[in-house]
Amino acid sequence: METITAVAALGALAHETRLEIFRLLVRAGAPGLAVGKIAEALAVEANGRLSFHLKELVAAGLASARQEGRFIYYSTNYPAMNDLLRYLTEDCCGGMPCGETVETCNSENCP
Repeated sequence: METITAVAALGALAHETRLEIFRLLVRAGAPGLAVGKIAEALAVEANGRLSFHLKELVAAGLASARQEGRFIYYSTNYPAMNDLLRYLTEDCCGGMPCGETVETCNSENCP
């Protein structure tokens, strides 16, 4: 990962609402969540402000959006998340691996 990409991702996460959204999407797994469910979980209105935050996460490459009928679903971009984690920890522990990456969950292994 290049530094400029890491800065964009970290910048997107450097806002309380976006960080909450991102953590919610990570917990939701590969299926993601509809905007209404995100709003409900955060106890906010599904309005332009929420859409702005979601678009910032997508623009940073940390999330993706897909439309199904009338609903837009957002989900975590796990490869990008793992790239960011690797970038942040690449020199950790004297260059030795520090931990495992998070795999994308699917309907079989999601909580």
